[in-house]
Amino acid sequence: MKGLIVAAPRSGSGKTLVTLGLMAAARARGLRVAGAKIGPDYIDPAFHTVATGLPSVNLDGWSMPPALVDALAARQAAEADIVIMEAAMGLFDGVAAEPGRSGAGADLAARLGLPVLLVLDVSGQSQTAGALAFGMARFDPAVKVAGVIANRVASDRHAQQVEQGLARAGLPLLGRIPRDNDLAVPERHLGLVQAGEIAGLEALLAKLGERLAVAVDLDALLALAGPIRTQVPDAGHLIPPPPGQRVAVARDAAFSFLYPHLLEGWRMRGAELSFFSPLANQAPPADADSCWLAGGYPELHAGALAAAENFRTGLADFARTRPVHGECGGYMVLGRTLEDADGVIHPMAGLLDHATSFKRRKLALGYRRAELLADAALGPAGMRLRGHEFHYATVSEPGHDQPLCRLHDATGRDLGPAGGVRGRVSGSFLHVICGEG
Repeated sequence: MKGLIVAAPRSGSGKTLVTLGLMAAARARGLRVAGAKIGPDYIDPAFHTVATGLPSVNLDGWSMPPALVDALAARQAAEADIVIMEAAMGLFDGVAAEPGRSGAGADLAARLGLPVLLVLDVSGQSQTAGALAFGMARFDPAVKVAGVIANRVASDRHAQQVEQGLARAGLPLLGRIPRDNDLAVPERHLGLVQAGEIAGLEALLAKLGERLAVAVDLDALLALAGPIRTQVPDAGHLIPPPPGQRVAVARDAAFSFLYPHLLEGWRMRGAELSFFSPLANQAPPADADSCWLAGGYPELHAGALAAAENFRTGLADFARTRPVHGECGGYMVLGRTLEDADGVIHPMAGLLDHATSFKRRKLALGYRRAELLADAALGPAGMRLRGHEFHYATVSEPGHDQPLCRLHDATGRDLGPAGGVRGRVSGSFLHVICGEG
C-alpha cells in the first residue's frame, strides 16, 4: 500500500503529462498501478484509468470528510502495488478552511503521509528553480517534497544549471523532460478533451510512458513511494443515497461528468445502474425508477440533442411518474432552450422553466455548500451537501420554478437560491460530491 503525489507550483507545469507518463511507465514494468485525482475534476481520472487499466478516483479534502478520503485512498491502495495521485493547481492552493480541509494537495500529502514529487516548468529559468523548490519544500513541515522532475528543459547545459540549484536546496533531480509539443493533449474550455474522444489514446500514453522511462530515474522515483497512512472506516453513509433502486444514468459525449465514488457508493447501497445515450436518441430505460442526467458538454451537442425526439419525449414520459435530476449540463438540457456559442437557440426537454446560454458566458468556479429547499431526487428538504461548480454557461432566463437549494461558497458567502424543482424534476449547476460531514 504505497503511493506518491505528483504536484507543481501552478497549473500548466506539466504534472498531468508527467503523472500519465509515470503511470504508463510503471505499468510497463509489470506493476499494478492505480490513480487518484486530488480535487473536483472529472476529466483527469478518465485519463488515469486508460493509463493504468484500473479505475481512478477523486480525493477532495474540502468536500469529503477525512473518513471518506481515508476509505477511498485505502480502496485504491488495496488494488495496486502503487497509487500515483495527481494534485490540482499549485501544491498549497486551497480555500480558507479548518486545518487539513482546504482542498489543497498539501493537505492530503500530510494526512496520508505521502511524499511529493514536484514538477517544475524550468523554461525561462535555471538555478532559480532550486530556490522555488527550496521554498516549497519548507513551506509546511508536515509536507515532504522528496524530489523534482524538471519539465521543458532546453539542453544538457540547462539541465546541469537546474540541478546545481536543486543541489543547493538539498533536493534530488529525478528527471529532465525536454520540450516536446508532440506530447500535448488537446484542450477545450473546461480542460482537456475527454479521454473517450481521443483516437489512439492508449498508444499515445504508451509512447508517453516510454519517453518518461528514459527521461526520469524510474527506479529512484518508485523507491520514493511511501506507505499510505489511512484508517479504514465505514464511510458509505457519507455518500448521498441513490435517487432510486434502479437508476437510469445518461452517459455519452454530452453527459460524461460522473464521480466514480458516487456511482460506487450507490451500488454499495444496493442500487442497480443502467446507462443510456441521449445523443444516440435513447430514452431512459423503462424499468428504471429514477433518472440522472450528468454534467458534460451539451453546449457542443445542442443540435443533436434538440433533434433527439425519442430521448426528449421518452424523458418527458418518464418524468410524469418518476424522479429526474440534472447536474450542470444535465440541468441545461432539462430547461426550455440552450443557446450555443454561435447564438443558435435549440429547444431542450422543457421539464424545467429556465433557459441557458453558452454564448453569454461567465465563469462560475468554486466549492459550494448546499441546503435543499425542497424534496427532490437528491434528498429531502433541509439535507446539506457539499460539491462544486465549474461552468461557463449562464441562466439567460430564470423561469418560475421553485428553487432546488440555497448555496454558500467555501468562505460562507451566501450565493442565494439556485436550480429548480418542478414536480418530480430537479436540477442545478451544482456537482454533488458528498453529504455534509
